[in-house]
Amino acid sequence: MPIRSLPDAPPSVHILGPTVFLVALGVGMGESYMWPRLVLLFGPEIRWLFLIGVTLQAVVMLEMARYAMATGESIFFGAARVFKPLMWFFFAVAILVYIWPGHLSAGAAAFEKITGIPWVVTACVGLVLVGIVFSLAKVIYNLLENVLSILIGVLVIGTAIIAAMVGSWSDLSSTITGMFAFGYIPDEALSPTWFPVIVGSIAFAGPSGMQQMWYTLHLRDSGAGMGAHIPKIRGLRHAGEEEAMPSRGFMFDTDNPEEMRKWKGWRRWVTFDAFLLFWGITMLVTVSFTVLAQAASRQNSNVKELILAGDREASLNAMSDSFASAGSSVLGAVFLGFIALIGLNATLGLFDSFSRGQADMSYHFVPGAKKFGISKLYAAFLWGVIIFGIVILLWGPADGPGAILDTLAFLSTFAMGAYCVTLLLVNNRMLPKPIRPKLYTNLIIGFGAVFYLGMLFYSLFKYGVVLD
Repeated sequence: MPIRSLPDAPPSVHILGPTVFLVALGVGMGESYMWPRLVLLFGPEIRWLFLIGVTLQAVVMLEMARYAMATGESIFFGAARVFKPLMWFFFAVAILVYIWPGHLSAGAAAFEKITGIPWVVTACVGLVLVGIVFSLAKVIYNLLENVLSILIGVLVIGTAIIAAMVGSWSDLSSTITGMFAFGYIPDEALSPTWFPVIVGSIAFAGPSGMQQMWYTLHLRDSGAGMGAHIPKIRGLRHAGEEEAMPSRGFMFDTDNPEEMRKWKGWRRWVTFDAFLLFWGITMLVTVSFTVLAQAASRQNSNVKELILAGDREASLNAMSDSFASAGSSVLGAVFLGFIALIGLNATLGLFDSFSRGQADMSYHFVPGAKKFGISKLYAAFLWGVIIFGIVILLWGPADGPGAILDTLAFLSTFAMGAYCVTLLLVNNRMLPKPIRPKLYTNLIIGFGAVFYLGMLFYSLFKYGVVLD
């Protein structure tokens, strides 16, 4: 790679940056829908699996950032440098996993309970609106960071207030102690019906599937590290203003002490992002929802039976009723509004990230794609996934939003195991030795690969199912 100077790192302590995308995706349906459902079924002790999942993802985030900030390239480009079919594997997996509109449909189901508007109608309208907003934006990254920052602030504060109103100190205590009940697995969880859902929920402990890989593109567009030398993606309306995208990334001189000083500054900056912002905010929101779930189980004694009987929305209904009991039915509607907001929040991040990743791979590795420009490729993938999502919502095989979400979660586990393997290869083979990961970091990422893929294949071979 050509040698360029590494920009000075911003202050380590900051509010929000590119991590807002991972936080937006992390504070999603896993925290508000899937994990509360598991708590209602198996108790707060099941949350030790969430703790492992979200902590592992924080380390993965740091390692994804290592390559992106050192080169200005996405992890997909790094995978292509190692073995080009590996990159095409992720190109195909992204299409198989992220064309399903799970987050938005679950949020639309909550919106239906408030307004009576069928969830399919709301979800379809939402998809079209997402496409229009992204197409009209001048610089897509700037728009998303501003919108998601506001949404995250509302969600974090709002869910904490809700939990404080309906929960108790004992709920909070059992929520926190449940995170450390290592090894707790009730017999009911080891069943063909629920074990695959648990596997998917662990993948949804924070941003799931390939969202960590897409984070490398958001880092680049934010100008983090060597990403400062790469142009930003523009909306379709402003595609004509696009700057020429370089055919490869850049590297700084790792033998220069001044450059290494700046590199350590960037590592401190992203470490603060990973553990104080990403891990901390995600954990705070899931604690709030777990407290709410426990309050709901006291006020709706039959909710566990409803969930076991196949009522996928029973947990959301119970938590809405619990919140309404603190005041009036209006408060129940407010809670469902938060769920709808989470669905929209996650969809904004997912659809942008999917389109960004597919456009990046196509631009660099599909013959003839460069003549279209990366902004037009981004728009093509964005509207492609929107149209497919509408088709699935109207005529697809999935049985409601809950089924779409469960399928998305389980498929994400496979992608996560695969990206841990890819991360080990890219960072240890493609980066200069002075900035490669330490042994203990490689061991953690290696554990992640075994953890995700091991659970996935155990479910397949033990129960013979992906999802029941």
